[in-house]
Amino acid sequence: MQTNLASWARETPLGDDADAILRRCVHCGFCTATCPTYQVLGDELDGPRGRIYLIKQVLEGVEPTQATQQHLDRCLTCRNCETTCPSGVEYGHLVDIGRQIVDERVTRRWSDRMRRLLLRKAMNSPLFAPAMRLGQALRPMLPAALRLKVPARRAAGRVPDGAGHVRQVLLLAGCVQPAMMPTIDAATVRVLDAIGIGARVAPGAGCCGAIHFHLDAQEDGLAQMRANIDAWWPLVEQGGVEAIVMNASGCGAMVKDYAHHLRRDPRYAERAARIVALVKDVAEIVAPHAAELKARLKPGPRVAFHPPCTLQHWQGLRPLSEQMLAALGFDLQPFGEAHLCCGSAGAYSVLNPGISQTLRDRKLGNIAQARPEMIVSSNMGCIGHLQGGTDTPVRHWIEAVDMALAR
Repeated sequence: MQTNLASWARETPLGDDADAILRRCVHCGFCTATCPTYQVLGDELDGPRGRIYLIKQVLEGVEPTQATQQHLDRCLTCRNCETTCPSGVEYGHLVDIGRQIVDERVTRRWSDRMRRLLLRKAMNSPLFAPAMRLGQALRPMLPAALRLKVPARRAAGRVPDGAGHVRQVLLLAGCVQPAMMPTIDAATVRVLDAIGIGARVAPGAGCCGAIHFHLDAQEDGLAQMRANIDAWWPLVEQGGVEAIVMNASGCGAMVKDYAHHLRRDPRYAERAARIVALVKDVAEIVAPHAAELKARLKPGPRVAFHPPCTLQHWQGLRPLSEQMLAALGFDLQPFGEAHLCCGSAGAYSVLNPGISQTLRDRKLGNIAQARPEMIVSSNMGCIGHLQGGTDTPVRHWIEAVDMALAR
């Protein structure tokens, strides 16, 4: 694609990055076939190719409008288009640039600004956990729309102390998972303990930065990335940590992008690259031990594995995860359109509920044809979103392994 950037964008870091990405696009349109929003809306401007043209126009001097902003907002950032693209266009990084530039030039409506601010502040607040507990206690009385966002409370159970293991890993505390679904972290610690690995959370580590970064506060997101690196760095430098393990693929995808986001930061660029080299999805840690672990597992339910976009398109770990589940002895049921987004996408289900629920129902309709006894996934957001539309239990696969682990 030929470009002619405006003077304000030419020879700037953002302009140079965007120009290099734009020039790889060959207009083929393969991306539209696998874009969830294009599938739902049928509008070229709500597909990757259309959004690429919009970003190109802005960089070439066309003044963006609220319509431009809306088309970029509707993108789920699932990166399915990157998996499909034959030219290797880094669309995810391009849409980050486009959103930042458009948000600097287009003032959002007051109501939209407040929604985004409240979402960012609430999910990163120390008050989120007590508020969630109160919501869970009052869940039967909540309005239906709100009840879908409040998962039923489940006991996390006993968590072993793995300090005595030779192998040690770090877990990311995250922002909302410990309050909304503490069973995931507890199950992770127990399964890792069963294969001889101790897991702990570094004091001071918290949200991966994705919430702020994708809700118009990129600088706040970068600050959280630096804070996590600072929290992990002393333990990494001591040499006793073999990996930083992610049990939420959304967080894992973001942390694996730290080196990209901080590449121009003289203080953090090198540290970020070293941190990224240590980041592993929990499936990458468990998979090599599948055979020994299988011998200890009770027969599990018939499951359908929903691969989150952040697992399959951002990290390319869908094959490993599915092979691991099969190796663990799970009766894995295939279903159609497993490559498409479920519509969760962080705060997307709150900001774009119509599109989000359409994609969720489409996903669940395909899964239902496999008649699973349980749906398993790798990301808390997907799990909560899918559970809101089905009576079939939806769990993290690490929970399913933990439930099947004979003790």
